[in-house]
Amino acid sequence: MLWFSKKQHALAVPALTDQIIPAELPLALEATLFRHHCGKLLEIAAQDGSIESYLAALRAKQHVFAETLARDAVSAADIEVLLGCVFTARRRVYPALERIGIPRAAALLKDLASGALPPAERLQTFVDAMPGAAGMDRESVKAAAKVRRAAWDFAAEALHFSDPVKYPLMSRWVWDEATQSGALREFVRGNDAIRDIPFNNSPETFEGARVWLAARIAEEGIYRDVPLWIDLVQAQAYTTYFRSFTEGSLGADFARGVTPNEQLKKLLGIDAAPGVSPRVKK
Repeated sequence: MLWFSKKQHALAVPALTDQIIPAELPLALEATLFRHHCGKLLEIAAQDGSIESYLAALRAKQHVFAETLARDAVSAADIEVLLGCVFTARRRVYPALERIGIPRAAALLKDLASGALPPAERLQTFVDAMPGAAGMDRESVKAAAKVRRAAWDFAAEALHFSDPVKYPLMSRWVWDEATQSGALREFVRGNDAIRDIPFNNSPETFEGARVWLAARIAEEGIYRDVPLWIDLVQAQAYTTYFRSFTEGSLGADFARGVTPNEQLKKLLGIDAAPGVSPRVKK
């Protein structure tokens, strides 16, 4: 399984292509659940004027990632702006990147967007570069694990928003095999009664779900900005799930006194324009 454990062996031969072949999902997704979440998304977006404001914010975010990662040199300030766009990473990852050195962090980000390895290997390489625990005590180990999880989310968003057509969004809130939680669960009929959802964390699984979602979006007559529509519908599904509990994996900062539309924007990192306010914890 991919994710946060250290790799035992490096890939010997670089991949010839980074094309992700969509997997056939072992459990069917339900179109009626998609229509429910899509309808709720439109209802919530209407509170901010229209869905177009959300799409425009995601397009702006995507432009920042693509333009930054295409530069010959990525600075500390650039990294801070990118981190500010990733809610689940902005409070944990910057000190870890400083520890490994900004030049190395910049090189890792460049490899994420345009490296020769397959996408899964690029994501794992970024996570494995994070510093280890400061000590062997339980709190140090726990803190290091949290940094690695946040680093995965940052890497997943950097990869996706560098080219949303090519790469699915593979953040933990979309799907996390370890915790059996995420937006994809909310598209499975009777998910409350299913203990184990047989989805893994491979890019092929995320792409298989994305192909299915794209087909449902096309049925709604939507053909523009489809990758961003997918992000929005998945975020709506996850925030609906999250609001049914008093607390969850994203912590109290995500839920306390926040309206559904504010939660949606915060989860997607579009709660403020990129670089407008200092949201990165150093």
